[in-house]
Amino acid sequence: MTPPTHARDQDLDRIDKKKHQLGHEQAPVGSVLIAPDKFKGSLSAPEVADAIAAGIRKARPELELRLVPVADGGEGTVAAALAAGAQRHRVRVTGPTGQPVDADIAIKGPTAIVELATASGLTLVPHHKLAPLTATSYGTGDLIRAALDAGARTIVLGVGGSACTDGGAGMLAALGARITDASGTQLRPGGAALLNVSRVDLTTLDSRLADTEVVLASDVDNPLLGKHGAACVYAPQKGADPSQVELLDTALARWACAVAKGGDCDMVTAPSAGAAGGVGFAALAALGARRRLGVEVILELTGFLQQLQGARLVITGEGRLDEQTLHGKAPAGVAQHARTAGVPVIAIAGTCTLPAERLRKSGITSAYTLTSIERDVGRSMRNAAVLLEQLGAQLATEQWPPNAWSSEHVRHSRQL
Repeated sequence: MTPPTHARDQDLDRIDKKKHQLGHEQAPVGSVLIAPDKFKGSLSAPEVADAIAAGIRKARPELELRLVPVADGGEGTVAAALAAGAQRHRVRVTGPTGQPVDADIAIKGPTAIVELATASGLTLVPHHKLAPLTATSYGTGDLIRAALDAGARTIVLGVGGSACTDGGAGMLAALGARITDASGTQLRPGGAALLNVSRVDLTTLDSRLADTEVVLASDVDNPLLGKHGAACVYAPQKGADPSQVELLDTALARWACAVAKGGDCDMVTAPSAGAAGGVGFAALAALGARRRLGVEVILELTGFLQQLQGARLVITGEGRLDEQTLHGKAPAGVAQHARTAGVPVIAIAGTCTLPAERLRKSGITSAYTLTSIERDVGRSMRNAAVLLEQLGAQLATEQWPPNAWSSEHVRHSRQL
C-alpha cells in the first residue's frame, strides 16, 4: 500500500535531514594526529611532521591535522619538547672531546629536558677523530647545572647517541664530584682514565640536586658491565677496537667499585645502567635518578595522549622501521597507545624491514616508505622532505579517495 503523499514527503524530509547530519558526522573530515620521530641523518621530528602534513594538505585540505613530533629519550628529545611549547635555553658546554659546543635545554614549567646527545653526542665528533678512550660526558653535567640555574625542580635526562664510555664520570665531575686517583690527583677525562680511579667524593655534588627529581629517559635496558654492557655493546660504534673494548669494560668495573663507596653499587646491573656509555649508571647510582622508558616520558611532555582524543587516524614513523623499533622506540610507543584508544595507525619510514604481520601485531596497520619512491637510500635521505610530502599526499588520497564520502553517504542513506 502506497503511503499518503504528505507522509511520503515527511519521510523524505526526515531522510534529507538525516543525510545532512551524516554529512557532518561521517565525512572523512576528521582529526589526523601526525606523531613521527626523527629521520636520523635527514630530518628532525618536527621537520618530518611538517613535510607529511604539507603533503596531506595538498591532497585533502579539509582534514584537521594535529602535529605532535615525538622522540624516545635519545636524539631529538629536546626538539620534540620545544615543538610542544617548551622554552629554549641555549648553553655553551664542553663537548665530548673538550671543544666548546652550543646546546639547548627545554624548559616547561618546573621541568627541564636535557638531551645528552646535544652535549656529549657522537655526531659532535668527526668520524676520523673518534675518541673512544678519552671522550667525556662533562658537557651533559654542564647542561644539568644550567637546568638547575634555570630553577628546574625536575630534570628529564634523555640519553642515547653518546660519544663517550666514561661511566658518567665527566657528568658527575661537572656537577661537583671529586674523582681522583690514589695520589689524590683529579682524573683526566674519558673512560680509559677510570683504570686509575681510587676515590669518588659525591659529597661535593651541587647541593641543589638533593631537592631535584632526576628522571632517566632511556629506551635501552643494558647493564653497565659484561657482554651486554656499555663497553661491549656500544663502544665499537664509538671507534673502539676489541682491545679497547676490554680495557673500557675493566675501567668501568673499577669505576663502579669506587662509586659504590659513596653511592649505590646495586645499580651496576640495573636496566639502563649501560645507557650512553654508562651515564645511566652515574645517574641512577649518584644522582638517585628514576628510570622510565624514554618514549613514555616524551609522550607525556608533548601532550600526545590529550591530542589522541578524538583522532580518526595516527601517522607515526622514523627513518628505519625494524626489530629495534618494537623495543621501546617512539613509533612502537605511539602505536601502543593508539591501539588502546582504538585509533588506527599508519607508519611512514625511510625503509622498513618488518613484515606486514609483524607490523600489525605492533598496532601499525600499514607502512609507507621513502624507498618505494626513491630506491637509492642515499638519495632518499638527501631528499627526505620532498619524498615525505609525496607520501603524505599519496597516503591521504589512498585513505580518503575523492569519492569516498559520496559512496559512504549513499550507503547510509539506503539504510535509513
